[in-house]
Amino acid sequence: MCQLCVPFLTLVSLSAPVSLSLCFCFSLSLLLFLSLCSCFSLSASVSLSLLLFLSLSAPVSLSLLLFLSASAMVYFEQLKESQDAWEVCAEALAKGIYSDDHVKFFCFQVLEHQIKYRHGGLSPAQQQLIRETLMKWLQGQLMNSQPEKPFIRNKAAQVFALTFVMEYLTHWPKFFFDLLSLVGLNPHGVDVYLRTLMAIDAEVVDRDILHSPEEVRRNTLIKDGMREQVIPSLVESWYQILGAYQQSHPEITCQCLEVVGAYVSWIDLNLIANDRFVNLLLSQMSVEDLREEACDCLFEIVNKGMDPTDKTKLVESLCQVLQSAGFFNVDQEEDVDFLAKFSRLVNGMGQSLVLSWTKLAKGGDVKAAAEALRALETKVPLLLQLLVHDDDDISANIVGFCYDYLNVLKQVRYTLLVGNMDVMLAVMKKLTYDEEYNFDNEGEDEAMFVEYRKQLKMLLDRLAQVSPDLLLEAVGRVFNNTIQRWQTASFMEVEVAIRLLYMLGEALPASHGAHFSGDTAKTSALQDMMRTLVSSGLSGYQHTSVSLEFFETVVRYDKFFLVEPQHIPNVLMSFLDHRGLRHSSPKVRSRVAYLFSRFVKTLHKHMNSFIEDILSRIQDLLELAPPENGFPALLTSDDQLFIFETAGVLIVHGESPAERKQALMRSLLTPLTDAFRLLLAKLASEREEERQAALADCLSHAVGFASRTSKAFSNKQTVKQCGCTEVYRDCLQTFLPALSCPVQRGSLRSAVRSFLHRMIICLEEEVLPFVPAASEHMLKDCEAKDLQEFIPLISQITAKFKDQVSPFLQQVFMPLVLAIFEVLCRPAEDNDQAAALEKQMLRRSYFTFIQTITSSGMNEVLANQGVENVERVLFTIIQGAVDFPDPIAQKTCFIILSKLVELWGGKDGMAGFPDFIYKHIVPACFLAPLKPSFDLTDAQTVLTLSECALTLKMIHLRRGPEFIQYLQQEYLPSLQVSPEITQEVCQVLQQPDAKVLKNYMKAFFQRAKL
Repeated sequence: MCQLCVPFLTLVSLSAPVSLSLCFCFSLSLLLFLSLCSCFSLSASVSLSLLLFLSLSAPVSLSLLLFLSASAMVYFEQLKESQDAWEVCAEALAKGIYSDDHVKFFCFQVLEHQIKYRHGGLSPAQQQLIRETLMKWLQGQLMNSQPEKPFIRNKAAQVFALTFVMEYLTHWPKFFFDLLSLVGLNPHGVDVYLRTLMAIDAEVVDRDILHSPEEVRRNTLIKDGMREQVIPSLVESWYQILGAYQQSHPEITCQCLEVVGAYVSWIDLNLIANDRFVNLLLSQMSVEDLREEACDCLFEIVNKGMDPTDKTKLVESLCQVLQSAGFFNVDQEEDVDFLAKFSRLVNGMGQSLVLSWTKLAKGGDVKAAAEALRALETKVPLLLQLLVHDDDDISANIVGFCYDYLNVLKQVRYTLLVGNMDVMLAVMKKLTYDEEYNFDNEGEDEAMFVEYRKQLKMLLDRLAQVSPDLLLEAVGRVFNNTIQRWQTASFMEVEVAIRLLYMLGEALPASHGAHFSGDTAKTSALQDMMRTLVSSGLSGYQHTSVSLEFFETVVRYDKFFLVEPQHIPNVLMSFLDHRGLRHSSPKVRSRVAYLFSRFVKTLHKHMNSFIEDILSRIQDLLELAPPENGFPALLTSDDQLFIFETAGVLIVHGESPAERKQALMRSLLTPLTDAFRLLLAKLASEREEERQAALADCLSHAVGFASRTSKAFSNKQTVKQCGCTEVYRDCLQTFLPALSCPVQRGSLRSAVRSFLHRMIICLEEEVLPFVPAASEHMLKDCEAKDLQEFIPLISQITAKFKDQVSPFLQQVFMPLVLAIFEVLCRPAEDNDQAAALEKQMLRRSYFTFIQTITSSGMNEVLANQGVENVERVLFTIIQGAVDFPDPIAQKTCFIILSKLVELWGGKDGMAGFPDFIYKHIVPACFLAPLKPSFDLTDAQTVLTLSECALTLKMIHLRRGPEFIQYLQQEYLPSLQVSPEITQEVCQVLQQPDAKVLKNYMKAFFQRAKL
């Protein structure tokens, strides 16, 4: 306590103001602290210090208040850990010494800590003291006119439950009888009793709480003991409580209903599912304060696992009583909160019947299955009432039952069952937006409706499986009726009509019209609806949701236009004008940019005569928006990517000659390169960091746009065939200087590097002259991330051009490797996880690069680096295979070693390499799997072990009997491997089947690690 005295005394000199509420909070904390001072007999000097503080009138500083609060919390935690403080707390609780709520709560906390963590070390007398304390405290509650605060009762219940868990099976088997005999029907006592039961449920039953195997065994024994000894008595107490407090204390009745619902899952259902108990629950369904909790309780009863025939009878009897009581008259109920609970109950009853039918049908009990099916059918009218309810929560709660019911229809192939068409109409109605839906600022309610729509779509998909023709007919009727009057219809009606057409494409199988045929005799209903959609003028409807749904559907069914291409011009115009790319809503413009690119990709062959007109109309959308431009752009830079790609597709796949394609592509890209040069010059002289970032961002966009146009090329339409090689060479020439820009290097390098990746694919060998200079710039002053992103570029060049780039690779190899070594060797703080991860990824990239070189047959790149450099690289591969606990990198290293053995390990291989094999590669194959970090239960590590085994196999293939002799006579004996096991290893190595070796090596190292 001495550490706390000083800060308290220093308050005398303080004068900084503090808020009234903070003073009050701190005063409360001090009162608590004073109470504890007397409780734990603190020294007179400390008490004097505290009293002195209380007498002060000077304001205190916020920082000191926070410091004192923290100090007090530390002290309280020390009290919890004290050997004898809990006994003082127990006495305080038993005798009711303190009236302060915080003191009482803290005393319970100390007691809780003692029971949870130190119960096993307490003497029998101390354990008895805890039991007596709890019962005396509870007895005190029975005598109080006012109950304790809820947070104290909850904490007390937790302590009762912990004590029960620790002692019920040993020292306190009469826990519940003692509790019940003490509380009787005293409302304060009953409240604590019910809270204790819920706390016991959380400790013993709740499946969401993870328990150790020992705790699971203990909890099982507790439940078994309760079933045998006390559950009937507990159930009787619940019945008495439910009957006694229904009018006077509805909150206690609700607590009791919650307890019944929690316990019914693991106790004998007959104790609850009987006439007297169910009638009592049903009577409470009519009491306004109790009905929701009664619903929840019945739901838990219905969900209880049991025999399917008995479950059917239980549900049927419950439904009959509910129906007789008028609960099925959903339209007359105004309480939506109760209806949401009731809908959940009906959903549980319906799904229980479906599960019963499924089990009975599989079991071959035809009669019982038929009864369950009839019971199911009779619930469909109620299902439909709840499904179409205006409140979406009520409707959403019944979707599970509806889905399962449709699944039954699908299985029995009996489409005349009740409600098939009615379910369709209900789903169509509920898909409709509310007028209150905020399209401009979508919040939580809107997000919930979107999720609800996804559930309804599942129902529609299932309906399509049950009765596709009926669904097509129903959607067709709704769609045609709405589209005929779209000018006067509400946006909700129009949107849902188009939405249903869109959904059909995913819901219907191809055999029911989800495809378009060129045969006019076989024209489908879907084709008719699409024709109506695109020729109705509906694209001009002025609402965001309708506009979006129109374009989504047009692109969803783009194959329709292959059959009826005469509609393409009109739809193209809707994409290009105020209805699409120039719509007033940014949300619509953004989505249409993407959809337009998809539309053009599918139908470009039918657009040849419109290409230059389209390019002219989208010209302003292709402009690079410089940072100084104060006008908001119609499209974001991400949206512009799609427009550039679309322009590229139109140019490349048009029927123009190569000269014309070249001219169009140059016209498309020249504004980008011109702007790039100007902006790069500005960036080099710019000093303001925010302005630099904006310029670099704009430059990156320019490179990205040019790169995106190259996606239009293919094997059939290459850059060279389209005459566009020179255009992209010019782009490269323009963009590469950005690599040496001294500011904003990260974003600029990333953009140019991505462009180079694209050009390697598109320009073929034409890109090679640019690679050396680009590499030189990218290797200068680079960080781990720069290198990690540069290596894939070099690997791509290596894999694609092989011998063509061998001289360049030989030249750049060691500078690249040395740059990697330099970054990997930079010191970093031990707890800097980001730096460690960057190094790990760089190390992986380095090994992947070496693997690319060796697997591409370019071993001369490595061989021509000089003996010292080759050895240095080889040792890094050995180190990667053995020393770093990264199975992905280790696997790559063993693949490299195996390839090098194949290339250099024979009699005509590299001089000195056989010696390296025996000194380093063979030991690596045994030392790596023996490392503690080499986890043979991990799938990735097992793959690494497989590559390790294949490396040994390759050594045997290249060195033959010499290798076997080395293992037998030198290496394995040095590892203390017995002669018998050594012989086994050598025999397996000589077998032709590599799989046998892999399995053996795994078993070998598993034994070795025991």
